[in-house]
Amino acid sequence: MKIAITGGSGFVGKHLAQTLLAEGHDIVVVSRKPRGKFGSRVNLAAADLSDIAVLENAFAGCDVVAHCAGINREIGVQTFQRVHVEGTSNVVRAARRAGAKKIVLMSFLRARPDCGSPYHESKWAAEELVRRSGLDFTILKSGMVYGRGDHMLDHLSHSFLTFPVLATVGFRQKRIRPVAIDDLVEILRTALIDGRLSRQTVPVTGAEELYLSDAARRVAGILGRKILIFPAPIWFHYLLANLFEWTMKVPLVARAQVRILSEGVVEPAPGCDELPADLKPTRFFSEDQIRKGLPDRAPFGLHDLRCCVSHAD
Repeated sequence: MKIAITGGSGFVGKHLAQTLLAEGHDIVVVSRKPRGKFGSRVNLAAADLSDIAVLENAFAGCDVVAHCAGINREIGVQTFQRVHVEGTSNVVRAARRAGAKKIVLMSFLRARPDCGSPYHESKWAAEELVRRSGLDFTILKSGMVYGRGDHMLDHLSHSFLTFPVLATVGFRQKRIRPVAIDDLVEILRTALIDGRLSRQTVPVTGAEELYLSDAARRVAGILGRKILIFPAPIWFHYLLANLFEWTMKVPLVARAQVRILSEGVVEPAPGCDELPADLKPTRFFSEDQIRKGLPDRAPFGLHDLRCCVSHAD
């Protein structure tokens, strides 16, 4: 099959592309700045989500489109409305024009309307656009995903190697169910290649439920670091998020993430179709899984600051 992947140079998109390539499929990696070594069966298409004609050309000949592009904080013109809503509308229109038969959308577990969070609301709007597209679809409402190249393990490890402290969000922690990237990719692959989960919206959460502080202790233990964990009010985290979004290339924490952690990442909202038993994630947030996903050991540095980002980036 020939599959287009928007956000194909990102964390989820890159893992998905590598898995599909290993099975012999032809891949079109669609990204604003396509990069990576994928092989001869990959066509790299430089495109953001604002140009329908460019997207239609990228999708030409593709059987299905995996729409994995998204942002967790707004920078300049890259707003939630433009990327998640207008971008998804353009992907849907381009996919129809190109003759694709199905769209598989990566959404968020707690995405819903009228909740006061632009991130959640824009993700929900994207879901509705796909559901009304007239094409076959699968929507994956995923929780926190971890693995090599993610934000979770990347930021926790760099943080603990810089300043070994963790402030939990709120005085009463909410639970999370981290999803291993391998589990998520297996579900994506099934929806794309096997045609399962047709016209369904399914939740994707990890096999183990725990607090973020528990997850942090496991990461710190593997790094050989002792960390101080203390609670902090939600407003304090929003202040930090504003600072990090303003100063860091990839923020240590973004405002959308504060909202996410303040709610917990366990149950979908609103209700969804049930994920079949054979597709439910089975990997625990174990030492082996953490080691597999950890980046190279390094503290945060000047290269992480927006003021030090080169034009080549």
